[in-house]
Amino acid sequence: MKVLITGGGGFIGSHLCDALLRDGAQVTVIDNFSTGSPKNIAHITNEIEIISGDIRDVALMESLTQKADLVLHMAAALGVSRILENTLESISTNITGSEVVLNAATKFNTRLIIASTSEIYGKNPAQPLSEGDDRVVGSPQKLRWSYSDAKAIEEAMAFALHQDNQLPVTTVRLFNTVGPRQTGQYGMVVPRFVASALKNDAITIYGTGDQSRVFCHVYDAVRGILLLAKTEAAIGDVYNLGGRGEITINELANNVVRITDSKSKLSYTAYDDAYPIGFEDMQRRVPNISKITSAIDWQPEHSLEDIISDVADYLREKS
Repeated sequence: MKVLITGGGGFIGSHLCDALLRDGAQVTVIDNFSTGSPKNIAHITNEIEIISGDIRDVALMESLTQKADLVLHMAAALGVSRILENTLESISTNITGSEVVLNAATKFNTRLIIASTSEIYGKNPAQPLSEGDDRVVGSPQKLRWSYSDAKAIEEAMAFALHQDNQLPVTTVRLFNTVGPRQTGQYGMVVPRFVASALKNDAITIYGTGDQSRVFCHVYDAVRGILLLAKTEAAIGDVYNLGGRGEITINELANNVVRITDSKSKLSYTAYDDAYPIGFEDMQRRVPNISKITSAIDWQPEHSLEDIISDVADYLREKS
């Protein structure tokens, strides 16, 4: 199988490369490396084709898509900090770029998986969140929600192209995917906490720490994505993909300290001091994963302790 991965130099994309190579696939990566890193795929440089380019390049995307049996659209401008600091470029990448990818896949009737996000749900207080639940987002001046809006438009385009042109597309809404190669640079909490713990530095919690999340190991997420790609019955549908075990950010920090045997103390910073203007948070975000579990017999296999340990091992190896 010939597989094209947009954003293949990124955190999740690079792990998809590894898994596909183990399955004997021919892998092509397109990435502009604005958030991804060549280091993520340095160990497989000789085994894959790497295209340094932009998904908004129509001719390039059509050329690459025409040669692919499967496209995994993982490229996106993401991370709260990046969205707030580069709002217009992020919107362009996430809407225009996705439109180009979707149209190319439609033109050649190529199987397509698009990586959406739990941000779709915004701050909907109904928990756990199911695929048909409403979006509840804040004011347009709260620029954090521009990412949610852009990904919602991407999903709507995918659904319309499936309905009107029979595009064989499946949408995957990822909930807090974590693991080796993820950077804390754009606000991702687990690698940021673990990096501080390994240095015995203070672990900085934004807000009160009472907000809660559910984390999913990247290995579980990759397995779910590739199972969906092989499942014809999943075409035209959308699935939450996340872990189990809701935990507050305070509890997460204490677990990181314990698992890494760190001497770090916890410190607190107000949101206004941590983020530029335009930030807003949600208190809880918990996925209902019963739909994907029923559809492909998938469920997360890695615990939060596994996630923290694997991130710590990766960061130790890098240092």
